[in-house]
Amino acid sequence: MEVDSENGLLQRKQSTYKSLDETFLIEKETYRGQQYSQIYFARLHLMRTMLYSLLPTWKSHLPSCTVLQLEQEKECIIVGTLYKHMKLKPSILDEYSKERSAIPLVQPHNFVHSDDYLVLEDESGRVKLRGALLSPSVYVTGIVVALHGKETGAGDFEVQDVLEAGLPHQIDRPLTSGEDKFVVFVSGLSVGSTSANPLHFQLFVDHITGHLGDEEEQGMAAQIVQVVIAGNSVEFARGLLNGQNLGPRDQSKLSEPIKELDILLTQIAAGIPVDIMPGEADPANFALPQQPLHRCLFPGSAEFNTFRSCTNPHSFELDNVRFLGTSGQNIDDLAKYSDATSKLKFLERTLRWRHIAPTAPNTLGCYPFTDRDPFFIEMCPHVYFVGNQDKFDASVFKGSDGQVVRLVCIPKFSETGTAVMLNLRNLECHALTFGSHFDS
Repeated sequence: MEVDSENGLLQRKQSTYKSLDETFLIEKETYRGQQYSQIYFARLHLMRTMLYSLLPTWKSHLPSCTVLQLEQEKECIIVGTLYKHMKLKPSILDEYSKERSAIPLVQPHNFVHSDDYLVLEDESGRVKLRGALLSPSVYVTGIVVALHGKETGAGDFEVQDVLEAGLPHQIDRPLTSGEDKFVVFVSGLSVGSTSANPLHFQLFVDHITGHLGDEEEQGMAAQIVQVVIAGNSVEFARGLLNGQNLGPRDQSKLSEPIKELDILLTQIAAGIPVDIMPGEADPANFALPQQPLHRCLFPGSAEFNTFRSCTNPHSFELDNVRFLGTSGQNIDDLAKYSDATSKLKFLERTLRWRHIAPTAPNTLGCYPFTDRDPFFIEMCPHVYFVGNQDKFDASVFKGSDGQVVRLVCIPKFSETGTAVMLNLRNLECHALTFGSHFDS
């Protein structure tokens, strides 16, 4: 793609792209009425084997055992899946309870309570955990950990130390060539909603395609090699999705946001490779991993080979820089059932736990896999992003073996008018805001 300039033509820079979404595809899976216990068994088997390999360098002098093999006052190591008992966790059974609950009303965005406690489970049994080292407000159901401690006289397990999976191996970043190449992230476009301003999105499209700004800004636009749209691209009027048959007029209203989105995506795909991920509000399956939005929804943009409909979670490599990200459901669910000072802390925890969505399938819907857990992080990414957050935020997270990960929270564009630009050369990123005035 070429961008006009008074001094000639600006050639858009190119990059090498490789999709890594195969692990999140379910088209080869067969549903036979299986339950969710099997994904927990698969997760425990996979992560326990990995944790056992770390024990010699952690506590080599201590024996490991199962829950049923615990002996009172004898120190040992047990490996299992955490279950968090939550006093305020919503339950469908509560709606049919004859007795009115005396539990006070709680803010709907978080269900953490001071009376919450943790339990460790394996195939042999379960044991209640105690000790200040393992805070219930930090952990959630579904995490596999190794615990050093001993059984008390009350039958509890007193935790003295915790071993988490930690960050996996990270491939070396390629030697930088010295030239800047940018990836643009945007999420929460919410085309069709009353809060979305079409002008802001059109300004965004014109800017990244090089049709807006002076020579310097056009030169910056020519360095953009990839656009990633991280979910919630459209929004439908709630009254239309009530389970009733729609008349011709309502059917037209339902298709208008998709048509408008396709027009804007066509403008992007004509010059820049673009990945679109499904989100919670998009016309895709609800359970994770969400499958790619069907190409028939985008008759205009799908004509370009630069247009890719991807899964959520989404993983890819760009010039050998590995990216991993979601449209936000995993982090939003963690925020409901645990506490942290910022959303970036949740991103750090999922990397330490080596699992994108530990709360699935307990409180986060997911497909009932039988022999694998696709949310297990096998290779450490260089960039880990999450979409549809309240504000832009970014940091660098470092692992114990020299891993360096750029963490990025992408804000909802319909509410903030903000996208994120990331430089492949050094993984630095900054916000790109569009509104009544332009700010970059």
